[in-house]
Amino acid sequence: MTRLEQLQQILEQEPDDVFLQYAIAIEYFSANDFEKALGCLKNIIANKPDYLAAYYQTGKCYEELKQFEEAKSIYAKGIELAHKQNKAKTLNELREVLFLLED
Repeated sequence: MTRLEQLQQILEQEPDDVFLQYAIAIEYFSANDFEKALGCLKNIIANKPDYLAAYYQTGKCYEELKQFEEAKSIYAKGIELAHKQNKAKTLNELREVLFLLED
């Protein structure tokens, strides 16, 4: 059983576990399945919009899919959320990727 399959099996028992959902998205991302990763991440943001880690990874998926305007938009939303949550490290990371994308 792959790690992805294990995570999916656990998620069946804990369907509201946002960390498991995020871990599955990361597995898809690692396998270069950016569409599936993006679907998982968009679902996380829709249902738990304060889950800050999802914004960075969603932006990265959009970048991989060459959807740069969407990436910029999600990074900007993540920056706003990181500022509200007083998460300086994540705020700086999001600002940096947005800056590099706009450059």
